[in-house]
Amino acid sequence: MSDYNKTNLREITLLRSPMFIPGNRSEMLNKALSINPDAFVPDLEDSVNIEDKSTARKTIHKFLPELFSKNIPVIPRVNSIQSGLLSEDLEAIIGPYISAISIGKINSPDDIKYIDSAILELENQNRIHPGSTKIIPWIETSKSVLQAFEICSSSQRIHSVAFGAEDFTEDMGIQRQEDESEVQFARNLTCIAAKAACINSLDSPYFKFKDSNGLSKNCSRASNIGFTGKFAIHPSQIAQINQSFSPSEESIEEAKTVLAAAKDASKNSHGTTSINGKLVDAPVIKRAKYLLDQAEIISKHKSGGY
Repeated sequence: MSDYNKTNLREITLLRSPMFIPGNRSEMLNKALSINPDAFVPDLEDSVNIEDKSTARKTIHKFLPELFSKNIPVIPRVNSIQSGLLSEDLEAIIGPYISAISIGKINSPDDIKYIDSAILELENQNRIHPGSTKIIPWIETSKSVLQAFEICSSSQRIHSVAFGAEDFTEDMGIQRQEDESEVQFARNLTCIAAKAACINSLDSPYFKFKDSNGLSKNCSRASNIGFTGKFAIHPSQIAQINQSFSPSEESIEEAKTVLAAAKDASKNSHGTTSINGKLVDAPVIKRAKYLLDQAEIISKHKSGGY
């Protein structure tokens, strides 16, 4: 075990606002060094034209040490298995400077097994502790939606799962709607599968990056059904996304009140109690504990405790 390099590889402790950066744009990668998302996602896939893939690969490889130096996890998005570009992408990025890879168009657990094996081979070649490079697969096809839980639970490498609304609607042959009703079932199922597999879930980016009101509504819908974060495509979105996927001060105080009331009820041998006429039972108490745990993680993250 001591033969492996375990000194780098940034642990992912919080993932509310991973931000895409076009991999073929060195000026944008350089600009990213001045911002603080929960993770950098240098992109080799959708934001890069096919003729620029090789340039993007070289550019990202060059920038990985600088991105890593920001003490923020680096999670490149690579091209899909079907593209025929995955092997070259992985060879360019697997090493001590990335925490995970993000990969789209996953259709089955077999796809994850293939990717897991390819990463393991490169970890061994680069003397990286086996299994330390995590995977964030995208649920964005009809096949993947129907196998969401199997995909989410198919490897110990899987840290989070992402839902891709644009590719899902393209696969289904349907149009995007303003109210997102066309993807509601798939989004719900992705969140449920992630929760069942004990991993995080990330929502699609909101592409109208100048519409802060629209982003707020979009984040609220995502948070309300169980997503734990959302991809950003512009620095201006980061603060709003982080706020949307963090407990509010009001909810923190409410959770503290719930736990205090539960403690008093326990002292009096009561299984339940009430606050302002509202029943406080086991599920309410568990939610309060979870919320305060999340608030503590975020607080430590802000103070540099992780």
